[in-house]
Amino acid sequence: MPRPTLEDIFAEPDEFGLLNVTLRAASSRPSADGGAAIMRDVTGFFQRTGRLPDADADDHEEMRLGTIWSRMSATASEAMRNEDHLGLLTRSVQKREPSWRDDPDGDEIPDSLDDILGDDEFGIDDDVFSLRHVTPSAERLVPDHRAEFTPCRDFANFQALFDDMQAALDAGDRVATRIEKRAIIEPLEGDFFIRNGLLAYIAEKGEMTMRGGARDHRLRVIFSNGTESDPLMSSFRKSLNDDKTARVVQRPGMGPLDPEFDADRLDLTGTIYVARTLSTDPALAADRAILHKIGVTSQDVSRRVADARNDPTFLLAPVEVVATFELKNLSRAKVEALLHRFFMAARPAQLFITDRFGKKIRPQEWFYVLPDHVSQAAALIRDGQLHLYRYDVSQQKIVLK
Repeated sequence: MPRPTLEDIFAEPDEFGLLNVTLRAASSRPSADGGAAIMRDVTGFFQRTGRLPDADADDHEEMRLGTIWSRMSATASEAMRNEDHLGLLTRSVQKREPSWRDDPDGDEIPDSLDDILGDDEFGIDDDVFSLRHVTPSAERLVPDHRAEFTPCRDFANFQALFDDMQAALDAGDRVATRIEKRAIIEPLEGDFFIRNGLLAYIAEKGEMTMRGGARDHRLRVIFSNGTESDPLMSSFRKSLNDDKTARVVQRPGMGPLDPEFDADRLDLTGTIYVARTLSTDPALAADRAILHKIGVTSQDVSRRVADARNDPTFLLAPVEVVATFELKNLSRAKVEALLHRFFMAARPAQLFITDRFGKKIRPQEWFYVLPDHVSQAAALIRDGQLHLYRYDVSQQKIVLK
């Protein structure tokens, strides 16, 4: 049953007479002495201060006296005139300063915000409305790199995966469910989606970064038509929410602990890259020769670093790739974890940057190492001997344990 409206409630019979309220008129009866006492009080106040009491005064007694005086002096009685030895009633009828208690005149009420700002009484300088030393919104956070569709050079590595997934969907062995509106989607490596009628495979999820104060990742998405793209996770999530036909393919198994849960994930061979910051920040520029980022990616390295100046992972500055090392039949994710753990002692403890929101971000992929050190570590990983060595920070070299 719909709730009754306010009109319905008041239209009902007033059984108890609750609405029969008679407002008592304000008393207009003059005081017993015709206001003579008030006249004497105001006279005494004027003799002490040289002015009439102000109804807007901070002092409570003056405010009370001023309020009574402003009301009674407008219709002064004969008794008040007899007590007015200083001509205060004549002073009172003269134009007084407006009070915040007064109702404004109709022509004083502004019609728009322009009328308020255009009032000369404010004395607003036009420079207040002119922004200087501010980056226009159209240029703010403009990416150097946009996630466009490009041919996937190693699509042969994914062809069988797409064929098997399409066959499983056709046979009903795998289920694609609709993405709820405004659903929070967290893509993982190995996830399949259907976007714009194409199967989309999450081949790589880059290291975590902070964009606009929110956690984000750069993805490598392979499509069943042989193209790929590398959007930010937030952008990919938005594209799924905007596509009414988008679907997520449910993973096999009962959950992350089930061995079949990661059956769709490929251990992609990739490239180890070493990057040097080109930041103009004096604190970073001083260590540029030895401070390097160690990363591993399955996509083209130049695409990975293209948007570095907007990516806190790259210290919000362009970078120069100083070395790359190809991986052969090795898991990209495992190699990256091994390298970061191996050089952990050389990770700067106090390295942080402040984004445009004033939030401190501490990237974890930067180390005080040289490209040669990373080359040696990569060779040891390839030969399966990295566990026999350690990185000595004091000597700045890789030594036997």
